[in-house]
Amino acid sequence: MKHTRIRMFNTKTTYPEQNLDNDLCQAVVARGKTVFLRGQIGQNLDTSESVCIGDVQGQAEQAMYNINMLLKEAGGEIEDICKITIYIIDPRYREDVYRVIGKWLKGVFPVSTGIVVSALARPEWLVEIDATAVITE
Repeated sequence: MKHTRIRMFNTKTTYPEQNLDNDLCQAVVARGKTVFLRGQIGQNLDTSESVCIGDVQGQAEQAMYNINMLLKEAGGEIEDICKITIYIIDPRYREDVYRVIGKWLKGVFPVSTGIVVSALARPEWLVEIDATAVITE
């Protein structure tokens, strides 16, 4: 492979209720140490279990925990984040979600885009956060 793939999976086993067969991963470390993270949600990456059902703050916390863990696995840290994109299914969740993200990214100053969407891939998911980081030597 041309780039380093972290936590590869196939949708056939991760989402058996969906009739899909896609090879994906949680993060890609591109040449030059740019890391593109898959959107993270309230899901335990080790078990694929959805967590914090009905709790947008808890799901945002899990998403940021996943982002931090994936960056460490890629050889980086949270301070390497350059851009985040936040997807919420209800504009009323914005303040709660941004408080959680603000705690994790205090002093990092990434660029950020927030989007309200009608739904995420599973009905129990309330927020999804993706990030792009550049790891410096």
